[in-house]
Amino acid sequence: MDNLLTLGYQSMTAIQAQSLPAILAAKDVIAQGKTGSGKTAAFALGILHRLKVKQFRVQSLVLCPTRELADQVAKEIRRVGRGIHNIKVLTLSGGVPLGPQIGSLEHGAHVIVGTPGRIEDHLRKERLNLDHLTTLVLDEADRMLEMGFQPALDLIFAKCPAQRQTLLFSATFPPQIKSITHHIMTDPITVKVEDRVDNSNINQHFYQLPDKSKRLQALQLLLLQFAPQSSVVFCNTKIETENVANALRQQGFNCLALHGDLEQKDRDRTLAQFSGKSVSVLVATDVAARGLDIENLDAVFNYELSRDPEVHVHRIGRTGRAGSQGVACSLVCDNDVHRIIKLEDYMNTSIEMSPLPDASVLSKSPLRPSMITLQIEGGKKQKVRPGDILGALTSDKGESTQPINGDQVGKIQIFDQSAYVAIKREVANKAIKKLSRGKIKGRTFKVRLVNSQ
Repeated sequence: MDNLLTLGYQSMTAIQAQSLPAILAAKDVIAQGKTGSGKTAAFALGILHRLKVKQFRVQSLVLCPTRELADQVAKEIRRVGRGIHNIKVLTLSGGVPLGPQIGSLEHGAHVIVGTPGRIEDHLRKERLNLDHLTTLVLDEADRMLEMGFQPALDLIFAKCPAQRQTLLFSATFPPQIKSITHHIMTDPITVKVEDRVDNSNINQHFYQLPDKSKRLQALQLLLLQFAPQSSVVFCNTKIETENVANALRQQGFNCLALHGDLEQKDRDRTLAQFSGKSVSVLVATDVAARGLDIENLDAVFNYELSRDPEVHVHRIGRTGRAGSQGVACSLVCDNDVHRIIKLEDYMNTSIEMSPLPDASVLSKSPLRPSMITLQIEGGKKQKVRPGDILGALTSDKGESTQPINGDQVGKIQIFDQSAYVAIKREVANKAIKKLSRGKIKGRTFKVRLVNSQ
């Protein structure tokens, strides 16, 4: 409780207030609530409440749809549990080398957080033992099924002890989820937190197009009109995501695509550039963008309307956060009429169409980010920390190059084998020289400029 106060937890969110008593009482719980509702802290507290630290074996398993969400969840469990000594939380996700994970598993853990495919792999090879599991958590269960993880989930359920607590969190409840709950849960308590969008900080606009061939031109007009420093364009398919990103790049926009087919290193690099503000437009599918920690998003563009009104609400809810004003623009074609009707019903509002900006905005140039991103070929495995990189950039020792001011350095992100640092464009060359010639952790690492185009 003392630790929660230091973390700024003053009162419970709706989903915490409704689910936590049942979770602490070791009952099975089905909880429906959107991303950002506080569900992670709810099940983290349940896990930590039951944990027996002296029994060094896997007692809790949390399944997540993506590596990014698994990393976030593991981080939150560690934060909430930092007042309890010697807790080991291990992340097992796909897209990263198996070797280090196998080594970590041999050393043991109390809590495993991972993606279904990688957990299934470790179970099949008998590297992971769930015989002592007391708590199983499915986080964003709807997305795991959407991504085709049903066979992996079935195997994982079969390897879990029958006597356990099962907690299932999901933003939506398709029939597949209901079917799962009957098989894996015992007398679950159901909690539902109403997921309605708060329009107060979001200016929503809908634009009627004569046909879908005009979508790209409309998107270009809107990007030039609103000139957001940071925006996400949502598409419904991976192919459309790549096509739109390529077309925007040809029009001079600083843009990258994010979808499920990217290798993990490419995904890390893309997100490092976008969150570091050296790329202004991210074109993404819903699954790829789910659970991403994207701060200060100025605008969201629905290149294609979602089939599900709840997903639409999640999309636009990424802007207008923390008291800032956001913009959400949706492109509507004639065959989207049924989706608009469903959306009006879901949001309990009447949707009116806005006129597109006129062609005069085409005289504007696409926004040029003020930051660029550098990649350093050293990361967590080389014990590189953000402070080491910042220190190397701002140091005035042993260098003919002048130090860089701290306010010229942006977001620093560390991955297993690499690190990324955002730098003001005007000092990029100086930063490359300082990092290439200087020492980080007593070593010299290769440094290069990451080109988004």
